Amino acid sequence: MLLIFSKTAGYRHASIENGIVAIRRLAAEHHVGVEASEDAAVFTNENLARYRAVIFLNTTGNILDNDQKAAFQRYIHAGGGYVGVHSASDTEHDWAWYGQLVGAFFSNHPHIAQAIVHVEDPQTSSTSMLPAQWVRTDEWYNFHENPRAHVHVLLTVDEKTYQGGTMGTDHPIAWYHDFEGGRSWYTAMGHTPDSYSEPLFLSHLWGGISYAANLKE
Repeated sequence: MLLIFSKTAGYRHASIENGIVAIRRLAAEHHVGVEASEDAAVFTNENLARYRAVIFLNTTGNILDNDQKAAFQRYIHAGGGYVGVHSASDTEHDWAWYGQLVGAFFSNHPHIAQAIVHVEDPQTSSTSMLPAQWVRTDEWYNFHENPRAHVHVLLTVDEKTYQGGTMGTDHPIAWYHDFEGGRSWYTAMGHTPDSYSEPLFLSHLWGGISYAANLKE
């Protein structure tokens, strides 16, 4: 069972509903159960234990209270999975542990643009289907710091192919890492509603969910 969590306390992405529909369809295709909620009360020890992974789908702002944060930490420590999509990195900026779980916090972004994405590791469940140079349109996040020292980078975006990148020649946009007993996967893509009808993006996303949930294909 998977949990899609899409509570927002800041900007609300128009793509959230598209994302929920798409993940439900992907899960059904792979015979995996899924539930969706924007109620932070689901973050209890007993309830979280039901899920193989929790997907933070374009969450924003401060969305969990201290008890809910503690329950989520225990869930990760017990081997739970975390998937962060796009503005999941623009969530809980004051919670240092969450930033470590995600890998990096969002800083800012330029306008939506087409860019070239480079695949760094083509041998993973979320990258094996991608072209080595993947051309797509999205909102390309800049981060407060480069996460490379702490995560396994999967994809980088080429700042020479669009305007507004601030991270230089090494600009990770998707990565994963084992974290304090659990598994964390993040993609900075997924801003636009159209993302959730793109076959390659959806394969990338499901591959990340499969990793975080430790699903056997």
